[in-house]
Amino acid sequence: MPKEKDKYQPPNPRRTYTIMSQDESNAGKKSQWFELEITGIRNLSPELWKLQHLTSLYLNDNNLMRLPPDVSRLSNLTYLDLSANKLRSLPAEIGDMVHLRELLLNNNYLRVLPYELGRLFQLQTLGLTGNPLSPEILSIYNEPNGQTKLLTFMLDNLHFTATQPAQRPWIPLAHPERNRPTAIFTVMCYNVLCDKYCTRQQYGYCPTWALSWEYRKKGIIEEIRHYSADIISLQEVETDQFYHFFLPELKSDGYEGVFAPKSRARTMSENERKHVDGCAIFYRTSKFSLLKEHLMEFNQIAMASAEGSHDMLNRVMTKDNIGLAALLETKEGVFENGVPPDNQIRQPILVATAHVHWDPEYSDVKLIQTMMLMSDLKNFIEETTTSLRPGAPLADCNSLPLILCADLNSLPESGVIEYLVEGKIAAKHVDFKDLGYEDCLQKLTTIDNPDFLGHDFRLSRSYSDDVMPYTNYTFDFKGVIDYIIFSRDYMTTLGILGRIDPDWFKDNKVIGCPHPHIPSDHFALLAEFELHVPYPTNTRGNTNNFHGSRR
Repeated sequence: MPKEKDKYQPPNPRRTYTIMSQDESNAGKKSQWFELEITGIRNLSPELWKLQHLTSLYLNDNNLMRLPPDVSRLSNLTYLDLSANKLRSLPAEIGDMVHLRELLLNNNYLRVLPYELGRLFQLQTLGLTGNPLSPEILSIYNEPNGQTKLLTFMLDNLHFTATQPAQRPWIPLAHPERNRPTAIFTVMCYNVLCDKYCTRQQYGYCPTWALSWEYRKKGIIEEIRHYSADIISLQEVETDQFYHFFLPELKSDGYEGVFAPKSRARTMSENERKHVDGCAIFYRTSKFSLLKEHLMEFNQIAMASAEGSHDMLNRVMTKDNIGLAALLETKEGVFENGVPPDNQIRQPILVATAHVHWDPEYSDVKLIQTMMLMSDLKNFIEETTTSLRPGAPLADCNSLPLILCADLNSLPESGVIEYLVEGKIAAKHVDFKDLGYEDCLQKLTTIDNPDFLGHDFRLSRSYSDDVMPYTNYTFDFKGVIDYIIFSRDYMTTLGILGRIDPDWFKDNKVIGCPHPHIPSDHFALLAEFELHVPYPTNTRGNTNNFHGSRR
């Protein structure tokens, strides 16, 4: 869930200031200063590195022959002027000053530059004129858009020394039943970051070679194979990548899969459609078979639900996010501790995935898309169950176990997660932004209370807030936005995959992903479930009879 990039305002070149009056001082007003200019020096005092609040530092027109590595301790600097000194080299640590927007090195004696300079991905101005730099560096710098090309060149040629992160820990949560046959399987949720979005503009801290799909796809498939989940839910899978990479690769490992691209693919040419991303679900064929798949296009649901709402048509319908569901059926291979009776081997389970709109300014759209997802899943369960059991009482949405693996682009404290886990949300929740949705949302709720909107699923999260502090890890945003959510009546979470060691990020100065060792900006989630068999009887029908009309 990327946030809007901060607007950088260059410091005033005239460096205006105001002096606090005696009255203001007597009244207890605190002075603030974030800029410092030092003149007439040959060496820098170590006391300077304690001023870590500084955002601008003017050291130009001095006689500095050396810049100490401690300059990197000024971690909040956005502007550093070292022009017109006698510098012959720069410390490699300057590459740690990743907040720098302007670095002026004009008119020094620099012949070489440290490749670590390429890590300054937010630089807008890099002044190098008047230095006896090598022809190779100068030729790149003097090209059109030369500054960007030079920083890219430096980063791509920086010697890569980071070690692989340690194996993520497995966290056991419960013990399976041992006195009878039980269905146990693992589920992965993973946003793989599609190639179209994986650019230097978005992830400037990552070398170009590590952003390329040819490089990243190897790490992605290795990770998927390493965890070897029985059900794999992927988001941001490009259409061409699904059919020509993921599907053939995973088929060879014993999987089948279903896929759907975002709705915009409908209006595109065949060639353009190849690069539209969407959602995929894979399942291990030795443990599951596919009964039915179902696509949910949120813009189509928005159109059908609009009821004349301007906001529904102009904010929600214009987003082409989708959900995808696969109705699976268990096979004998999923059971441990023996095999249950024949009429209990084939048990249905609904697996759904979704990728909700990303923009933090559209909390209303995220919440409504999630409401659409749950409403459509409810209708799908009821219609499917009825079609397979003609004449039987209408089944409710809890007549099938549900696993939802999704990039919801929403934090744990958001209205989206409150709605999913609590089953309801205030009709005037702040995430709706006081926009005109009241009438059209009535089609999506099952609660007969004008003050609330809700659904009837009984759901829990497989990951608690303290296990994974972030599932999306970029320079601008770090937080939990990916989830595995399941029907708590039917399943128990036996264990989950823990986080990457936070010391690895610190020790290797990893400020964001993707990274040469981490191929996506998201981390995969993995949970092991025990499916309770036989299913519990509910007041509107017994799901043990789900297959009665098929046999």
